[in-house]
Amino acid sequence: MRSTMKKMTCRVLAVSLLALSFQTANAGMIGADQVQAANTAQTERGMVMSVLDRGETIAQLQAQGIDPSAARARVAAMTDQEVHALTQDMQTAPAGASLHAAGWLAVVVVAGLIWYFAYRK
Repeated sequence: MRSTMKKMTCRVLAVSLLALSFQTANAGMIGADQVQAANTAQTERGMVMSVLDRGETIAQLQAQGIDPSAARARVAAMTDQEVHALTQDMQTAPAGASLHAAGWLAVVVVAGLIWYFAYRK
């Protein structure tokens, strides 16, 4: 019984050594651009997370029925490219969501119609 157990253990170990020994590790130099890209991705992800930690952002998320911790989890699950695109949108978006030319035109037309119908004789 003992020798059978030893033989089986040796066979299992021999097969596992042969089967699992094919993974190799490669070491190599990394460039400064790769290090900078990794640091940039971490910085951008931190910037998005800091926006999600603001009180006014949390209040707006909760008003829309979104759990702030779920939003943080979604940002954590985003790829570096998605986070980069989001930070670019955040940096280029107007702060007050100002109206463009079409928005101002619509405001003027509506105000003109209100004035016309209110003061016509």
